[in-house]
Amino acid sequence: MAQERGYDEINLNVGCPSDRVQNGRFGACLMADAQLVADCVKAMQDVVSIPVTVKTRIGIDEQDSYEFLCDFIDTVSTKGGCEMFIIHARKAWLSGLSPKENREIPPLDYPRVYQLKRDFPHLTMAINGGIKTLEEAKEHLRHLDGVMVGREAYQNPSILTAVDNQLFDSQLPVVNAVDAVRQMFPYIEKELSQGTYLGHITRHMLGIFQGIPGARQWRRYLSENAHKKGADLAVVEQALAFVTRDQ
Repeated sequence: MAQERGYDEINLNVGCPSDRVQNGRFGACLMADAQLVADCVKAMQDVVSIPVTVKTRIGIDEQDSYEFLCDFIDTVSTKGGCEMFIIHARKAWLSGLSPKENREIPPLDYPRVYQLKRDFPHLTMAINGGIKTLEEAKEHLRHLDGVMVGREAYQNPSILTAVDNQLFDSQLPVVNAVDAVRQMFPYIEKELSQGTYLGHITRHMLGIFQGIPGARQWRRYLSENAHKKGADLAVVEQALAFVTRDQ
């Protein structure tokens, strides 16, 4: 949720702490080599016409001081030319915690990200980590330029139906979740015609009716049928019947 819509970018993720990522020497471990990150950003900037952004943690292992974070941001912005950072407001432990645990156990430090924006006012900064509601997003936008919602948007996609109305223009309508699914139909038909399995699309929509009567049946029907050979829009229509029959 940046303050502009339709924003195209290439993002360099310096936040993932998994062993496989570390073995390839990318992800969160790159925070320890800010110059290399700057070089990567610069190399990408030289061959593309859209912004190259960096998503990072606030620290790694014992390198989690505010000074360390500032040095990283300063190096990547001044030497790499990066003008936008997405800050996951947790540090990462490169050993001892799984990727899942690294998304939950290290404590969130939103004030540190707010301070970072104050110290680098010329840079565009968005915040990420633990954000579950649009009210929380609004609070963060009092301090920062943007908000990134990850797990909550995946587990409860209906949070996105009110984004335009709540964050951009109160005159814009709140999208009904059923209508949002139906607006996906042309895209689904196009993908099916190109050989995409229905389940590869609908698995990302399973949580859209969270808290609505019929949501469990919606999830179950899609989970049991969308992966079958030849599954098409009729499967989605049948699943929708479970949440629209009482409306």
